[in-house]
Amino acid sequence: MRTILFIIQKEFLQVMRNKTMIPMIFALPFVQLVILANAATMDMKNIDILFVDKDLSSLSAELIRKFTHSPFFNVVSRGFSEKEAEEEMLKNNTDMIMVIPGDFEKDFYKSGKSDIQVQVDAINGMTAGLMNSYAAQIINSFYSEKLSSAGPNAIRQMPLKSVNVDYRFWYNSQLNFKLYMVPGILALLLTIIGMFLTSLNLVREKEIGTIEQINVTPIRKYQFIIGKLVPFWIIALFELALGLTLGKLLFNIPMEGSLLLLFAFAALYLIAVLGIGLFISTLSQTQQQAQFLNFFVMVTFVMLSGIFTPAESMPHWAQNVNLVNPLAYFIRINRMILLKGSGFADLSIDFAIMSVMAVSLTALATWRYRKIA
Repeated sequence: MRTILFIIQKEFLQVMRNKTMIPMIFALPFVQLVILANAATMDMKNIDILFVDKDLSSLSAELIRKFTHSPFFNVVSRGFSEKEAEEEMLKNNTDMIMVIPGDFEKDFYKSGKSDIQVQVDAINGMTAGLMNSYAAQIINSFYSEKLSSAGPNAIRQMPLKSVNVDYRFWYNSQLNFKLYMVPGILALLLTIIGMFLTSLNLVREKEIGTIEQINVTPIRKYQFIIGKLVPFWIIALFELALGLTLGKLLFNIPMEGSLLLLFAFAALYLIAVLGIGLFISTLSQTQQQAQFLNFFVMVTFVMLSGIFTPAESMPHWAQNVNLVNPLAYFIRINRMILLKGSGFADLSIDFAIMSVMAVSLTALATWRYRKIA
């Protein structure tokens, strides 16, 4: 035990003396947290919309005013020619075109129905769906308002929905995308600390030759590995605490569940990713090789993790790969504890799977280290 404590002390001193590692541990992650939480958002704002108003009635003007006052849309222009409007979309000057026909007001008050054509730039299918949904909500709201203000005679003539639906969004009532992203970004930061820095630190020992000196000392293999991994395990947990504090102060992320439970799962997760970092270090002879392998593993984990797109909508083979993706578990558990307030009973299976991953990956890395290093 005393030997392990000496190695841990030596590692902390080495980290503090490394002028490159200190900014990587403390500065860059928080810069990424602030930038990514604000930039990586699925909220659609400032959607450029162009109106082709062939009716020029008070009703069409009211509809256009609805879009003008919406925080999601930016009315770029009004015109009378569909061809000119399509040319503007080809030039990427507008995201959406709304064509209001000539008898829009007349048909609306006569039959309660009036057609509107909406053309959406659908190069990005996800954003196109959101734009269409936002526009449909405004049009339906406009229709309901006009219907209620038209009087009882008009209501009898116009079709009226038999059921009114009031929506309530649980766990993120304002649909704030930052609340969804920040827990995922925290998981990425811990992965960087646990996997990248561990592997680079060990490979650096190979490059400068100090690992050979350690190998000829009476220090046993398990003492060396524990002494190497524990400092980064502690640093990463400290990083999680700072990240949660920053997330609360800057983004007001809710903390509905137990933070102790969150840190317990993070501790298990870090053992797993530290094992991956150790395994990568056994495969690499230089820091460049380690960076390349880390990049490959990290990108694969991130793209499959569900941080940007729901994992449930991925193909079955990708969902099967996610069964051995520790980052996917950690991001999901982070969101469940912080946003939903899930307890241990809800997460017991995930705890068991992560425990198996932590033991398996660390054992594999330890076995590999004995054979190669």
